[in-house]
Amino acid sequence: MANMIKITWTKSFIGYPETQRLTIKSLGLRKLNQSVIKADSPELRGQINKVKHLVSVEEVDE
Repeated sequence: MANMIKITWTKSFIGYPETQRLTIKSLGLRKLNQSVIKADSPELRGQINKVKHLVSVEEVDE
């Protein structure tokens, strides 16, 4: 069974580069304080690392 990660968008991306804006959108986040649950992977971890100052992350058991 794959590990799951809950990603919550906690801080606005206003004033940050366009690439970080696009990374937030590619994670599937549309509104501030929205959460998504995704399967853990190295690619996902790389995206989270790019915007770690804008999101909070926690592991979820499924």
